[in-house]
Amino acid sequence: MHPISVAHAFAEAFNAKDPHAVDAVYEPRGLFVPEPGQTVSGAARQAANQRFLDLGLPITLNPRHVYEHDGIALLIVDWTIGDVTGTATDVARKGADGRWRYLIDNPFGTSPAAPWRRS
Repeated sequence: MHPISVAHAFAEAFNAKDPHAVDAVYEPRGLFVPEPGQTVSGAARQAANQRFLDLGLPITLNPRHVYEHDGIALLIVDWTIGDVTGTATDVARKGADGRWRYLIDNPFGTSPAAPWRRS
């Protein structure tokens, strides 16, 4: 499996509006960055992802770069959910089962703030 498969698995689960499948693309202790400077995992990660799901719109992805070494990958992926866009900077790890899962999912990459926080 190619590392970008984790992003495609996320999009498939997201577009199916399945919060449990969305969470399954993360390692158990994987981090989500809902806005710059804030990281969450576990139930808080699920709640933060639900905020995106609650937009009720599909996500589209455009992978820009994927760098992989020794079972760890850095993914740079442009994404769009309706009028909300971002460039994710994500770190994934290949599991013993061959599946890639997010260690760190940073949907806004180096953006200064989440778009809904901007004035």
